[in-house]
Amino acid sequence: MNVLATPPSVVPALTRYGSTAVAFHWAVAALVVFQGTLGLLFDDIPKESRAFWINVHGCVGLVYFALVIARLGWRTMHTPPDLPPDIGEFDRRTSLAAHHLLYVLMVLIPIFGFVAYVWHGRAFDYGFAKLNFGVASNPDVFHPAEEIHQVLAYCLFGLAALHAAAALYHHFIRRDGVLLRMLPGGTG
Repeated sequence: MNVLATPPSVVPALTRYGSTAVAFHWAVAALVVFQGTLGLLFDDIPKESRAFWINVHGCVGLVYFALVIARLGWRTMHTPPDLPPDIGEFDRRTSLAAHHLLYVLMVLIPIFGFVAYVWHGRAFDYGFAKLNFGVASNPDVFHPAEEIHQVLAYCLFGLAALHAAAALYHHFIRRDGVLLRMLPGGTG
């Protein structure tokens, strides 16, 4: 038998997410970090500048929400690439459940934030335009909405941390290319 005639084993090419999915993923991740950090710092911000930063949080929150909705719309029309074939059933199911829960949280958090913001009697002031719904402050609405907004945000932080830890585990321990599928640029 001629060893040179034997074809080398074929390793399937890494199937990456497209550039739009990668851009959505990292833009949303950056906004979650920015919004989360800002939200956690509210109590430490001096009172005289707190209203400004709450406005920034609200205005960026609307942009974030629009981006999440655009991402969901885009995602419904584009199937994600298959996971590498050596990923087990438990990891596949866990990944799917975690991603669905991430999407649910990414939608619910800004909805409750919007309710808390508007029923606090606030307007979204972008400097060049102001979005005012003319709703009077109502503590019976904004207090529970703020609490739910905060609890869901902590859930998102925890789940996002697990998501990142799983990606790093797959990259550094399993070395299966899962993280490389979502990294910007090139094929890794």
